This record gives sequence, C-alpha cells and structure tokens, in this order.
Amino acid sequence: AVLASLLVAGRLSDHIGRRPVLVASTLAQVVARGVLSMADGVCGLLAGRVIQGLATGAAVAAVGAGLLDIDRARGAIANAIAPISGTALGGLLGGLMVHFLPAPAHLVYLALALVFLLQCLGLLRMSESLSRLPGALASLRPQFAVPPAVRASMLLAVPVLVAAWAVGGFYASLNPALLHRIFGFDASLVGGVALFLLAASGAAAVLLLQRSAPRAMMRFGAASLIGGMVVVLLSLWLRMAPIYFLGTVVAGMGFGTGFQGAIRSVMPLAAAHERAGVLSVLFAVSYLSMGLLAVMAGSLVAAGNPLLATAQEFALMVMLLAALALAGMRLQR
Repeated sequence: AVLASLLVAGRLSDHIGRRPVLVASTLAQVVARGVLSMADGVCGLLAGRVIQGLATGAAVAAVGAGLLDIDRARGAIANAIAPISGTALGGLLGGLMVHFLPAPAHLVYLALALVFLLQCLGLLRMSESLSRLPGALASLRPQFAVPPAVRASMLLAVPVLVAAWAVGGFYASLNPALLHRIFGFDASLVGGVALFLLAASGAAAVLLLQRSAPRAMMRFGAASLIGGMVVVLLSLWLRMAPIYFLGTVVAGMGFGTGFQGAIRSVMPLAAAHERAGVLSVLFAVSYLSMGLLAVMAGSLVAAGNPLLATAQEFALMVMLLAALALAGMRLQR
C-alpha cells in the first residue's frame, strides 16, 4: 500500500502544495488507528495496514519535500533522522506499552490516533511552502522516474539504499523470534529495545557525521552494514546476546549514514517542484528493499526453514548487498 501510494500520489504535493496532502494523510492515519484498534482478526488488521500504508505513502514524500523547502541543509538531515528516530521511539515505546500497560491490542493505536490529531491541528496552522503548479491530475498517473539531472546520482545511491533497508527487513522479520528462541528474551519488550538500538545508533551517526561528504557517508554506511552483520552472525554462533546488541548498534550506524548519504547525494540536484517526486522514488526503492526481504525471510521460516539458518542466510545477503554497493562506488569513481 505504501509503494502504490508513493507511485500514484507521491508527486501530488509538487502540484497542490504540501499542506493539503499532509492534512488529508494525517486524518487518514487517524482512521487507520481506529480500524486497527477495533480489529478482531487478521482481515481487520490487514485493512488497517492498507489504510495506514496509503496515507504514509502520500505523506512521506510531501513531508520530506516540505522540509527541504524550508531549509535544504537541515531538511536533508531531518529527512534521514526522522524515519529512523520514529522507528526507534516506536519500537521502544510500543514494546514498553505492550509489555507493561493494559489493552496491548488497543492502547498503542489509540495513543497514536491522539498524536495524529494533534499533528493535524498543527498542520492547519502551518503556512504553505510551495506555490501551486498545474497538472495535479496528470501527476496521479503511476510513475517510477526521476529528472535527467538526478539520474547519475540516483544510480550511485540505489545500491546503498537497498543494502541499508535490507537490514531494516532483517530486524522487522526475524529480530523478535531470534531474541525469543535463541536468547530466551521476551519478544515484545526486548524486540522493541533492539529496534530502538538499531534506529537510535543510526540517528546518532547521522548527527555526528552530518558534515561529511555524501559519498563518504555512503561508504561508511556500507562498511558498517558489513561489520554489523558480521558481529550479529558471531553472536548467533556463540549465543551471546550482548554481542548481538553490539552488532545491532554497528549495523544501525550503517543504516542511518547510508540512507543519509544517499538522500544528500540526490536531493540537492532536484528542483523545488521535483522534490516530492524524487523522494517518492527513493522511498519506493527503500521500502521495496525492506518489504520484499522481510516477506522472503518470514515465508522461509513459515515453510519450515530453521530460524537460525534463515537469519544467517539473510545476514550474508545483507553483507553481499553492502559489498556490491562499495564496489559500485569504486567503479563509478
């Protein structure tokens, strides 16, 4: 649903402005929380996720482009930090709420619905950052393309994006089960802590290295992804949880800096009325990399493939993707 929305509505804010798209998307998120909080089975959960995905896909390009409209330098940093910071807070707070507070299937969604309502009130007071441009209806035709000025940098960034978000797919699909079966932890609580470490270390690395050149950040990110997955594999072999969390931190640094370097190498080349469209392609590549690999890993385990073997194969795949990204940067130099 996120990918479909990115391809259809991702460019809409380049034509009608950022604020209308963000207000509508935020209200749709409130509806999604209501559906999820009332879901009484798998169909209800899937319906809520579809609404959530459609709203997210429309909003993510608009909010990212709006941040760049306001300030190109700080907006690029915010574009990299915001998604992983949200992941960090969501993983930690969600795990704590599910583990310690009542109504675990309802309270998280109702709390988020309140947050989105407050955000909507703030958006209504926000001034528009972009003038209107004709062609709004034509922009809804599904597209997966970028302007010619961006293409060379996009080709350099895509391998790093794929490798970085593949790590996200690893932690989205296998992390809770690994922590429970291999290390004996509570999946909801410690799984949230591991996700927090992954994302928080990525955000911290982005802040510390924000003055580095985009290509240097991408090289550092790819190398950190390889190093982090090596440490994770070692922890699974030794069955030592502290080493697993150390590998998570190193991989998180690669995730954050690789993503930030990719955005910073591409977005300065896009004109104001092209930013949402270019971001749509970047996020489509990112979410596709995470989603496909997460589904593949889950399907293998569900089909009877041993969890530990699947995790090891997945980690090796991430390392291969990161190595290919490093090789591609050397060739393109």
